[in-house]
Amino acid sequence: MSTAPDESTAAADPAPVRMPLMLFIRGLSMVSLVTLVVMSAHWYIGNRLIRDAGFSAPLSTALWALIWSAFGSIFAGFIGGRLLGRRLGKLFQWVGFLWMGTFGVLLTLVGVTDLLRVALGLVLTPTAAWPQLQALAVLGVAVPALAWGFVSARRPRIERVSLEVPGLHPAFDGLRIAQISDVHIGDTLDGRFMRGVVEQVNALKVDIVAVTGDLIDGSVVRLRDEVAPLGELRGSRGVFYVTGNHEYYSGADAWEAEVSRLGLTVLHNEHRVLTEGDGQLVVAGVTDLEGARFSDSHRPDLKRALHGAPAVTRVLLAHQPRFARHAVGHDISLMLSGHTHGGQIFPFMAFVLLQQPVIAGLRTLWGTPVYTNRGTGYWGPPFRIGPTPEITELTLRSVAAR
Repeated sequence: MSTAPDESTAAADPAPVRMPLMLFIRGLSMVSLVTLVVMSAHWYIGNRLIRDAGFSAPLSTALWALIWSAFGSIFAGFIGGRLLGRRLGKLFQWVGFLWMGTFGVLLTLVGVTDLLRVALGLVLTPTAAWPQLQALAVLGVAVPALAWGFVSARRPRIERVSLEVPGLHPAFDGLRIAQISDVHIGDTLDGRFMRGVVEQVNALKVDIVAVTGDLIDGSVVRLRDEVAPLGELRGSRGVFYVTGNHEYYSGADAWEAEVSRLGLTVLHNEHRVLTEGDGQLVVAGVTDLEGARFSDSHRPDLKRALHGAPAVTRVLLAHQPRFARHAVGHDISLMLSGHTHGGQIFPFMAFVLLQQPVIAGLRTLWGTPVYTNRGTGYWGPPFRIGPTPEITELTLRSVAAR
């Protein structure tokens, strides 16, 4: 058994990250639009839960001040987390992200209860107590849901999947792959969480470990110690890593170098060939689709990644499931992705389908079997309401060995 790098696929020296003017203008326009939408949603929630509930003037004023302060905390969390020192920035991020998740749940519940009020109004005569009852119903559901979601977000579960792979050499029958994705180590998920994930993965004693991007939210300087447990990941045939979109917001070149320093094999548009007796299996990886916006050297290139690869079973690591459309014609046996978080908080998984062809799980996309991990951590709001965090254990079965 050996792992042989293909020297022809070695990554070129990465170019520095650039932020073109048009990208900046587009980003500023998007931020302005999002700010307006979120502000309007806060006004809507406030009207339902404060104004319509009929609180006294002093209490109503205080609650409005609280909701607008909470609105500001979302943006303060993003900005403070990057510009302030670690301790103060962490505090700003915690407050902002806690409210972001709470806001999303409240917005959903207010919308649902508004629809219920309209429906009930068709058969019942509304009374003055309805607004108060609506507020109580919203809070009665939101508080336990958020508490459950907070606990759930920090407890990734093992998702076991077995699949037959046509053409898989019998020598690799039963090969097990542990996949983690979207861990998002940052100011609300730290090294303790990372260590717990590593211990869960290592307890599986798998052949291959695949880390399919969005490992972090922050710079190497800020998070080096928090990510350090990653170096203890063990797979008998290798531990492989590809970038996700969030690495490009924090310095992808630096993160690739750090992950490599920790002992993982970084697949930057390249592959490795695993051998067992007379059998071979290819593990390939591409940079994330977002990389093309920052540097030509980080543009995903599957043709380059597979250059010189034998025509055997090919397992591809690509952060976003929609990359499967680029796999057409490349004989990919299985693609492992993440990115979607499974939606993270109900019912926002519906929005995932606006960008991705799948929310989670095993699906065939453009002719390629794709497994999409729900995410091992979370991004932003420290809640998981509905889709639980996941560590995937995939077992590959050879049709010939059946």
